[in-house]
Amino acid sequence: MRPLLSLLVLLAFGPLLTADESARRFLRKPDSWFASTEAKQVAAIILSFQCDAGGWPKNTDTISKAYDGDRSKLVPTFDNKATVDELRFMARMLNATKDETYRKSFDRGLAYVLSAQYPNGGWPQFFPLRKGYWDHITFNDDAMVRVLQLVREVATEKTYAFLDAKTRDACQQAFDRGIACILRCQIVVDGKPAVWCAQHDETTLAPAKARKYELPSFSGYESVGIVRLLMSLEKPSPEVRSSIEGAVAWFEAHKVTGQRLVTEKDKDGKDNRVMIPDPQAPALWARFYDLKTGQPFVSDRDGIPKPTLAEIGYERRNGYSWFGEYARDLLTKDYSKWKQANR
Repeated sequence: MRPLLSLLVLLAFGPLLTADESARRFLRKPDSWFASTEAKQVAAIILSFQCDAGGWPKNTDTISKAYDGDRSKLVPTFDNKATVDELRFMARMLNATKDETYRKSFDRGLAYVLSAQYPNGGWPQFFPLRKGYWDHITFNDDAMVRVLQLVREVATEKTYAFLDAKTRDACQQAFDRGIACILRCQIVVDGKPAVWCAQHDETTLAPAKARKYELPSFSGYESVGIVRLLMSLEKPSPEVRSSIEGAVAWFEAHKVTGQRLVTEKDKDGKDNRVMIPDPQAPALWARFYDLKTGQPFVSDRDGIPKPTLAEIGYERRNGYSWFGEYARDLLTKDYSKWKQANR
């Protein structure tokens, strides 16, 4: 292919190739679009990926080509944004077309969501349960927060008016149990609520380990989404207020300052993440903080915590989000708005 033609192809198709290949791509479409031929074609493909248990798999292109493989290999999950957006899509298809195919799909998916909730209010990463860290109550990558947002929508928004009052009430109860679980999981330090781990034991609610490099810790990333969810509650209870205030104070106290995260070329010409001293750098937060010392740490696949990025190997150093401006907007924008609205 000639260079100019190659460039034109990349310009034309680059955004499509890098876009999210899931139902999420279409959720900003107007309601009228969901009655279109295009929408029905997309819906047929999404439906082909719905697992027998009712949910959808993760990290899968579910909108380009219908699934025609072994259905037993489809594994439903809440991880990596799976399942919740497919259900939103099916609800809008039903409203636009009144086709019972979409109603059946939605009902199966919602039953899957509600069945997966533990009695204590938490959700695992995978369901049916898999006997491993996947069974932990999973805040990692905002999994449980997204599920809670969905069940609250189902309970309260007109999009889901096709459901009977009993089902919508069950979703509200599931949401309330989930919030109660979040409050119980919050780590307490010296009698004050702090933040959360990325996952908590499904029985004891204690901070728990996931993959070898994801050790029990204070989470500087996942806790942001949890606090935002709590801030979205109308007429927050004293317990919720205390939870939010404690978490915000923790974020303020655990900023990583004077360090800038940059990507440089290493001696082999490969991109390499490094931290460099810079008094003007914006505040960062670590993904993980030690439960005893409160200090940031990183880890290689050996599971040994290290204090700096330079002390772990190239693959994990550059293949995971260890530091970021995770709580910046929470502290500079969201918290002040919440305080103003909840005087």
